Amino acid sequence: MADTEDTNAKLIEEFRANDGKLASFGDGEMTLLVLHSIGARSRLERVSMLIYQDLGRSWAIFASNGGAPTNPAWYHNIIADPKVEIEVGSSRYRAIARVADEAERQRIWDAQRAIMPEIDDHAARAGRVIPVVVLDPAP
Repeated sequence: MADTEDTNAKLIEEFRANDGKLASFGDGEMTLLVLHSIGARSRLERVSMLIYQDLGRSWAIFASNGGAPTNPAWYHNIIADPKVEIEVGSSRYRAIARVADEAERQRIWDAQRAIMPEIDDHAARAGRVIPVVVLDPAP
């Protein structure tokens, strides 16, 4: 667990130093954000780096958990407390997380598939419908 946390911290440091770009992750063109949520049980701040899709006024993230059969911890956190903060590029925003309904989920998923075809591999490995979470700007 400590290795994962250390790796995550280094990636976030690189992300912040390069306006949201990671040369060490893919080709450096992958759209990444940093999600700040509150732990559902611990009530401590949790930080996750995630692939996102820009929806114009909102952002979509995918609870794929790398293709695991269970949802990631951050998903449980945002269900318990949907108030989050995100870092996109060099900007930070307050947002409200919500799970996309089926029609919205399918539209977002199809658009993500066009950008990142391997997302279907994650879904196949997971053996579950991967939730799509929309992050709307907080009022």
